[in-house]
Amino acid sequence: MPDQRTILRITGEDRVDFLQGLLSNDMKKLADGLVYAALLSPQGKYLFDFFLFARDDAVFLDVKSDAAAALSARLNMYRLRADVAIEASDLLLSRGLGDAPEGAFCDPRDPALGWRTYRQQAGADAAIDWAALRVARMIPETGVELIPNETYILEMGFERLNGVDFRKGCYVGQEVTARMKHKTALKKGLAQVSIDGPVAPGAVISRDGKEVGRVHTVAGPRALAYLRFERAGAGMEAAGQTLHLEKLTP
Repeated sequence: MPDQRTILRITGEDRVDFLQGLLSNDMKKLADGLVYAALLSPQGKYLFDFFLFARDDAVFLDVKSDAAAALSARLNMYRLRADVAIEASDLLLSRGLGDAPEGAFCDPRDPALGWRTYRQQAGADAAIDWAALRVARMIPETGVELIPNETYILEMGFERLNGVDFRKGCYVGQEVTARMKHKTALKKGLAQVSIDGPVAPGAVISRDGKEVGRVHTVAGPRALAYLRFERAGAGMEAAGQTLHLEKLTP
């Protein structure tokens, strides 16, 4: 598995309305399958990202395990008098590429990321290089490119990844996110770069003596990086290696 996941179970009569008022995506989309979304701070910064699906009388939330306790606490902080209960479920994630098993969901971020299923057994094809796939498709990862209280989701391509809805109405952090969408041009964000030699994640990227950004996930000769767009271009270097700009977050 590329990481360990916890599947939370959210029940109660108010569960959908409760999530609708908090999350970046529209919970009406649960009727169509798996939904990718984020919970933001009131200042519009990323806190958590996860997948959601509806089954029977519950909404299930698939989150990275080391963020599950903090996410549960944050959701309970907003619960107040809503008829909502949040607990860990016994479901486990399986994911893969190619032909999907019965009951699988397509990954809503990008068709190239394959399918996800939620059952009592977990599994994944160990031959799949998920990091290389993420780099190729410019998919940010929890705790790597997506940094709590630092990241803005539009800088990480959440519109391209189907993780934000601009028509759903209010949610936590919505005002800042909408302003970034409609009133400003992105000055920083996720990029794909190629590298002439070995560079470790976290390396500072510079150009003409000025810091441009940092390297994040590295997969062979390519990497994901966080860049200042106006400084990015030919002549970028990191750890003594030349970097070439391939793609920017749309």
